[in-house]
Amino acid sequence: MNFQEKTLARYLFQNKILKADAQAFEDIFTSIMNYAEKDFRSIKPWGNIGDRKNDGYIKSRGIFYQVYAPEDIRKSYIDAVNKIRADFHILLDHWHPVNEFYFVVNDKYKGVNADCEQAIQEIKKKHNLDNADFLTAKDLENILFKLENDQIFLIAGNIPDPATIKQLDYSILNEVIGHIMKLPLNKREGPKTVLPDWDKKIEFNNLSEPVSHLLNNGYFQLHSLNDYLANNSNFLADSLRDKMNEIYLQEKNNKKNGDDLFWAIVNCASPKVEYVYQTSVIVIMSKYFETCDIFEEPHHEGEK
Repeated sequence: MNFQEKTLARYLFQNKILKADAQAFEDIFTSIMNYAEKDFRSIKPWGNIGDRKNDGYIKSRGIFYQVYAPEDIRKSYIDAVNKIRADFHILLDHWHPVNEFYFVVNDKYKGVNADCEQAIQEIKKKHNLDNADFLTAKDLENILFKLENDQIFLIAGNIPDPATIKQLDYSILNEVIGHIMKLPLNKREGPKTVLPDWDKKIEFNNLSEPVSHLLNNGYFQLHSLNDYLANNSNFLADSLRDKMNEIYLQEKNNKKNGDDLFWAIVNCASPKVEYVYQTSVIVIMSKYFETCDIFEEPHHEGEK
């Protein structure tokens, strides 16, 4: 599967996840796990005994899954915390041995809150489990894209011919830019990470003081980008990094450097040469400036 096909499959899968509540989400989870784990068994409710809070398990390893898919997870966190605790205790009464417990929740790529995290870690500690954790939409997506191509297509759906879709190469970049554009101004104190080589890298790459201020402002908003990437699959983060590095190398090979190189990257990555797009791109650039995926890392003493 090439990049274009994988991008389209990802969009199809995400669309399914965003629309999937209750049984529809459980069916997606079951389909993925049936391919991913050969020993996985799904458990369907039966008569008045239900499923005894086991929506699927790997018997040979004592791994159990409970699925939860409310319409809006943000309005259901109190219910989620109560369900985690209640369902696990019922599970423990009817199934054994329980070595690992996973609460599979359709967070719709928004993440789970701290109370839920605390509840499941309390279960792990109290019952001495090997592991207890969440599987969210991004985790299912990561598992999905480790499957064979035909299995991915069966779950995500048939994809159109990528050749008929224009500018797909920039779709991941545009997705992230669109997300940043919708964010409110950062009210936090700013990044807590100290970057001792930041100023050295600015100087080494012949970037001016105004450009330095723009990168600093972008870095101030970086937590929002990191939160978004953390709640999405590895494919999104990897593709975004690779695209920014590709743009950087392309413009660098055009004999640009310093501020000219900086603005060439901004304009190439921006869907439009407008303030709101360019400032969003600079937030992304600040991340990859920090990690040295764009611009050169200063040489240390003794290095050439």
